[in-house]
Amino acid sequence: MSDLSTSADGVPTTTVRRARRPRLGPGRPIRYGAALGPLLLLVIWSVGSWTGLIDHRTLSPPWVAAQTAGDLIASGRLWSNFATSLWRALQGLFWGVLAGGVLGVVSGLSRIGEYLLDGPVQIKRSIPSLALVPLLMLWLGIGESMKVTAIALIVFVPIYIQTHDCLRAIDNRYLELALTLGVGRWSFIRNVVLPGALPGFLLGLRFAVTYSWLALVVVEQVNSTSGIGYMIELARTYGQTEVIIVGLALYALLGLTSDALVRLLQRRVLTWRKTLAD
Repeated sequence: MSDLSTSADGVPTTTVRRARRPRLGPGRPIRYGAALGPLLLLVIWSVGSWTGLIDHRTLSPPWVAAQTAGDLIASGRLWSNFATSLWRALQGLFWGVLAGGVLGVVSGLSRIGEYLLDGPVQIKRSIPSLALVPLLMLWLGIGESMKVTAIALIVFVPIYIQTHDCLRAIDNRYLELALTLGVGRWSFIRNVVLPGALPGFLLGLRFAVTYSWLALVVVEQVNSTSGIGYMIELARTYGQTEVIIVGLALYALLGLTSDALVRLLQRRVLTWRKTLAD
């Protein structure tokens, strides 16, 4: 839009006014905005406990849970169980991501690979992974190998699905352009296909890190002598609600932290992609 105005010497001038663009995106990011949701839950929990709306026998107040966490840290129990759980989760996450990524690429780039792999993976997807725990116990016993395998099986599926689907969703025009330019198959895969699959792989990784902690809750309650899940199960036996709350809060903190690290990796790796989040 433009408006007519008069200068000091009486000569009319034109002023161009920039039209305001409607805000269609989600808005600008707020620093530390991701902490607002957890802080709101903490405030509701604190107010509910302080006013008596939340029964202390049902859910221990946050200050009691904080004091219990301090006692567990001082005794060394919390750090010992945390280290055991972290090592189990990392092992299962590593093997699940490796298997899901490799098989997702093979299935996404080859029709034969898809025919051989996609059906069994979809069968596995339809069977709850935790329902396989009794069978894994018969095959692998009740030791560490069973726990790591159960976590890897849960992690494997989202990595495979997202990698495979993102590979198949690459625009066919890139293939036509590569054929026109005479680009070789391996060069096309390295420079076009694999970078194009990165968004899907990283999205699957976000699901994978969360699923690894969910699996850990269950497998650590099967004949474990250490770990956060073992600590929670022992607290349930003795009716120690505050210890259970500490264990659940630690799981939540680990889940939020791992998800934030993957999102940071997404922003660093996918700098070439412009989205509504930017």
